[in-house]
Amino acid sequence: MASVRRPRETRPPASSPRRRAGYSAPPEFEPDRTKPAGRHRLLEVFPGLERTVPFQKYPGTNREVLRAARETWAHLSEGPGWMYVAPRRTPPEVRAAGFRMVETNDDAIVVSQDYLRTGPPIDVYLDLIHEFLHILQRRQGRELWPARLPYADRPTEVEAYSFSVVEARRLGVPDAYLRKYLEVPWIGRRELRHLLQNVGVSPST
Repeated sequence: MASVRRPRETRPPASSPRRRAGYSAPPEFEPDRTKPAGRHRLLEVFPGLERTVPFQKYPGTNREVLRAARETWAHLSEGPGWMYVAPRRTPPEVRAAGFRMVETNDDAIVVSQDYLRTGPPIDVYLDLIHEFLHILQRRQGRELWPARLPYADRPTEVEAYSFSVVEARRLGVPDAYLRKYLEVPWIGRRELRHLLQNVGVSPST
């Protein structure tokens, strides 16, 4: 049974949400953008996730995946940011960079309220299916923050980004949009090109 210990309140490791117009998330995905800051069940904040195509493709049986979704929390954080899986302890490289993360022993995805309310729907959707795959990876015993391994080479990240890229293409999102989507501020231009190569997105010409 999951612990109910409250996570430590900290700032998310990001500065401002990505703001791009563009493509639509699936109609069955209907985030509740009115939820207040705090801790909520994942499927209360993101109803319809369990009816999306990617949800049927996650590793494990449908029953196992649905159970994981029902046992996962969405921690809505005030202020700017994106999404990340709350670690049990903030990784040393994140701490060294001056960021502090929400920490909890439970399965939780930290979501910036600003991003939830104003982020492009397709980005919020792709981020969520990415982060929930991280939850499942960790339940399999995999390490999400392996030491001394560049971000673009982490097997869990390559797998999660590739998963989102496949779904984006199913929805008609072109590589030009995906290049911008994958341009996250915690990696430089060289590592971005490496990430694009690893997940099969063509680099800009």
